[in-house]
Amino acid sequence: MNIKHNLAISDSGFVFNPSTGDSFSVNPMGLEILRLLKENKPLQHIKQHLLNTYQTDADTIDKDLNDFVGQIKKLQLTNN
Repeated sequence: MNIKHNLAISDSGFVFNPSTGDSFSVNPMGLEILRLLKENKPLQHIKQHLLNTYQTDADTIDKDLNDFVGQIKKLQLTNN
């Protein structure tokens, strides 16, 4: 997935999309996902990172990651 490179992401989870002028906040997991996507990490790598970091099961990570990816596409944060 190709996330926009001009996307501004603060350490506190504030996200600004200069292409649209939209801004929003994400939780710590969302912040990690966005940062990894900006580094062009594949979704499988991100999933494994989340499994290693958070105390939850693979099904929950799959659902949460898929939901989050759907939201960032809807918010036009990808180049796809």
